[in-house]
Amino acid sequence: MTLLHIDQLRIAYPQTDPNDPLTWAVDDVSFQLAPGDRLGVVGESGCGKSTLGRAFMGLLPPGSHLEGDIRFQGQSILSRSPGQLRKFRGEEIALIFQDPMTRLNPLMTIGDHCIETLQAHRPKLRFQDAKTQALNTLEAVKIPRNRWSQYPHEFSGGMRQRVAIALALLLNPKLIIADEPTTSLDVTVSAEILDELRGLCDEQNLALMLISHDIALVGEYCDRLAIMTEGKIVETGNTREILQSPQHPYSQSLLNAVRELQEVQPPPPPDPTSSISPLLQVENLQQHYSLEQNLIERLFRKGKPETIKAVDNVNLSLYPGEIFGLVGESGCGKSTLSRTILQLVKPTAGRVSFLGRDLGQLSPQQLRQQRRQMQMIFQDPHACLNPMMTVGDSIADPLLIHGLAKGKAAQDQVLSLLERVGLSPAATYARRYPRELSGGQQQRVAIARALITHPKLIVCDEPVSMLDANVQAQVLSLMKDLKEEFDLTYLFITHDLWVARFLCDRIAVMTQGQIVELAPTEDLFRNPQHPYTQTLLNAALSVKSSA
Repeated sequence: MTLLHIDQLRIAYPQTDPNDPLTWAVDDVSFQLAPGDRLGVVGESGCGKSTLGRAFMGLLPPGSHLEGDIRFQGQSILSRSPGQLRKFRGEEIALIFQDPMTRLNPLMTIGDHCIETLQAHRPKLRFQDAKTQALNTLEAVKIPRNRWSQYPHEFSGGMRQRVAIALALLLNPKLIIADEPTTSLDVTVSAEILDELRGLCDEQNLALMLISHDIALVGEYCDRLAIMTEGKIVETGNTREILQSPQHPYSQSLLNAVRELQEVQPPPPPDPTSSISPLLQVENLQQHYSLEQNLIERLFRKGKPETIKAVDNVNLSLYPGEIFGLVGESGCGKSTLSRTILQLVKPTAGRVSFLGRDLGQLSPQQLRQQRRQMQMIFQDPHACLNPMMTVGDSIADPLLIHGLAKGKAAQDQVLSLLERVGLSPAATYARRYPRELSGGQQQRVAIARALITHPKLIVCDEPVSMLDANVQAQVLSLMKDLKEEFDLTYLFITHDLWVARFLCDRIAVMTQGQIVELAPTEDLFRNPQHPYTQTLLNAALSVKSSA
């Protein structure tokens, strides 16, 4: 029995100018899925993977051009009415987005999201029954019951993704399309969630289409593999066979990039000696939050509100020229620590010293001047790129903010940096908007923007987690080269242990707001001391283990 049948599918997005020739985002793609199948779709950013998933749900923008056919249980999806599509989405096919905020309303609690989803499709379901079902689903993806009344902004990126996955599972669909569902999650939570998805497929005979740039992850969880580039599927077949003996040149290049990243690196330079002053010193840093009580809790419950210790007595030192890795589970406090270090949020307690100055004692004006020397590269480049500004204007913006350059002098610096980060011809890229670039190109722009003020420290918060293996390797190599050229120090936050091993001199392992182990990279990998570190390393997937 065929569940999903794709026949010679071609998709082009609406053209700005109707006279322009069509650009096919998906070009002549055909395949089938049966109940219980697990298909992994792997390829570079912009290759058309996500477009496929949205087409199956009828979520392409108006004016998109489609050729071929998409059939689900024998009925064409393309011929369904808007009302039929609304019922179809969630009940037949569920889509888990890469960015959970695509699915979450910031003005609704997590509980409200669950109840709304269930009652929209099952209006006769009693509230208490809906809540019980929702709580059970949330717990399956490790969301505690006491977070039912919280809002998305009170969750970490990884926790928000777990909520989005729970919402997709609520209605027991026949096919789950998971579009990079664990990009923002650490290896242990990623394994738990994908084990859950695989278990559902086995128990309920569901089909799974896993879209990812992580070929090792797909190799672990999918029976079949489709390699996609430039809108086409260039190789498809048994996962193990493709991983062991890829036939197409693109498949070979993808696996070579992953293997290069996972190769053992030469030993790092000796640890900094006590004679060298640290560039950044963090002492007993705390960032605690109180969960606000609602009216009923305030009336009937005694005691203080519950406190979340996002950062709990953290101590660390970064020395000039080193790459210091910070790894740990989603929600462990990594990103909160980075924002507290940069004084984007004020610490509850503790001290952060940069270049010998206590940042907590600086006036707002002094802190603004100091931030010239401390820049950040975010996981999602859209966090620093204004969609209404051209690439050139976005990169030049910090120069104008700090009064470092303007006019032609600023423009020359922008063009020079665009060339340096591999975006050539620079003048062409400077005129473009972020939406006109692939994910890898957007991240290169974000790197250029961070470098434009010539900082000494760059805090990198999961800067390559959303990129495919080829682009990831390119960006990491670029960051290594830029470190030497610009005399940079990196605080590199990641949940990907292979990335940390490839790039970092020392690694600190963080869990539940605390650093539980800190060691030179190879020492940590070869002889982990803390049980949590051992758990992380055991969960890390390699191409060899997948094959």
